[in-house]
Amino acid sequence: MSNTATLDLPGAKPGFLDKERTIAGPGFNRWLVPPAALAIHLCIGMAYGFSVFWLPLSKSLGAGTATCSADMSILAELFTTQCNWRISTMGWMYTLFFVLLGCSAALWGGWLERAGPRKAGIVAALCWCGGLVISAMGIHVHQMWMMWLGSGVIGGIGLGLGYISPVSTLIKWFPDRRGMATGMAIMGFGGGAMIGAPLADMLMRHFATPEGLGVSQAFLALAIIYIVFMVSGALGYRIPPTGWKPEGWTEPVKHANNTMITKGHVHVKRVWGIPQFWLVWWVLCLNVTAGIGIIGMASPLLQEVFGGTLLGHPELVYGQLDKTQLAAIAATAAGFTGLLSLFNIGGRFFWASLSDKLGRKMTYFVFLVLGFVLYSSVPWSAHLGALALFVGAFCVIISMYGGGFSTVPAYLADLFGTQMVGAIHGRILTAWSAAGIFGPVLVNYIREYQLSIGVPRAQVYDITMYILAGMLVLGFLCNLAIRPVNPKYFMSPEELEREKALAHERAVAAEVHGESTSTFKTPPALVIVAWACVGIPLAWGIWTTIVKTAVLF
Repeated sequence: MSNTATLDLPGAKPGFLDKERTIAGPGFNRWLVPPAALAIHLCIGMAYGFSVFWLPLSKSLGAGTATCSADMSILAELFTTQCNWRISTMGWMYTLFFVLLGCSAALWGGWLERAGPRKAGIVAALCWCGGLVISAMGIHVHQMWMMWLGSGVIGGIGLGLGYISPVSTLIKWFPDRRGMATGMAIMGFGGGAMIGAPLADMLMRHFATPEGLGVSQAFLALAIIYIVFMVSGALGYRIPPTGWKPEGWTEPVKHANNTMITKGHVHVKRVWGIPQFWLVWWVLCLNVTAGIGIIGMASPLLQEVFGGTLLGHPELVYGQLDKTQLAAIAATAAGFTGLLSLFNIGGRFFWASLSDKLGRKMTYFVFLVLGFVLYSSVPWSAHLGALALFVGAFCVIISMYGGGFSTVPAYLADLFGTQMVGAIHGRILTAWSAAGIFGPVLVNYIREYQLSIGVPRAQVYDITMYILAGMLVLGFLCNLAIRPVNPKYFMSPEELEREKALAHERAVAAEVHGESTSTFKTPPALVIVAWACVGIPLAWGIWTTIVKTAVLF
């Protein structure tokens, strides 16, 4: 195929956000791309920290105003201005976040591959930050439906596009370290709440007045801060030219001979019919279902299981504690939640990087086998009152929950090729949407049922742990069944050239117009500054979390 065959109209130039304008020139340092991805992921990762708003919002009309009654329907509560919102209704925001994340990533993943990461990142920034502005307006006029629409729906679309925007780009920049590259970016999503939640708390306290709690102003301030970081990250994206490899790097023999690392490329429109796609879908869904339900119930779980043990009074169960003691163990449980968030973010980088050594399939075997052992041991350690073993088990479990997210993009690249891995990753995230429903429902409803039949609070989670362990056995079997993709599903050379022409062949046209022939060599200082811009906020968030976690010890 000739280069001129793919040129646009004579004299036409690609737009600033077009993929052709993001192709890196000679001298570009690939280590500028991970901080650009982190800038976006650290912002959208605030979705995990939205619970910091629930208590203030439940008093947004003032402490003297009644809370909406249990008899009021959710639909009525969405539009009422006469009562304070119920926390349970606001909690539906989490469901909207992760359902819309998976659906938008699946729907627009193919568009992202053709439009490029810069345009997708800008759209994600507009959706996420625009959603925060709409939510702020909804808080101001006390309309829950505006929060659902703004942050839940529009913001959820921004989550999906922002989450997958760097995946394909990073994998192509780091063929030698696929797992580590995606782990660095997706680590940011796990750490977003570590920065956003304390920042939001500071903003609310700053804007609080005798007439209001400062929540709407905090939303607007976050929107302004996030739009700056997200747009900067999107503009920092660059993609490598076709066939680019790190200087001096050749594919290791063990990779070349590894049948689990394909040489072909699968088109995204075909993945729905490929068995390996559904096997990976179920592996991710089952691993995430087991972890996400625990994350949402970490605080009450620790309090109800250990009760007075957390205060040095093992003879007292949860129901025997007074208000002062309950407040004390709630603070300890908050430290436990913070500790889990540290292992969540650390696991995303650690396990994804380790997968470059172990291989993706073996890494998931570790998740599933070790997870089974740990979930099965939790009731035993709880009954023994072994707090350290209990906490340690959940820390490792949550690290593997995060590791599952960061390892799956590289797993998909190994199986389906790198050409459309971003779009395929978008499809696989529907497993996250499903798990976001299954996990909390499973944990919450089994807990309620156990309590209703008189099971002691310290034992209500036993059955749940065994069920989650059983789910990991199913995940193990799915992972065991994964084999190399049949070559019949790969794109033909002609199809592959057509897909590449949508970006790289057009880049030749851009070069004709002088748009991407820069020989600028990235100064090392620029790399340091880029990493400092994301590293300093992340370090602050980690330190803040460590301080809160100290109460656990």
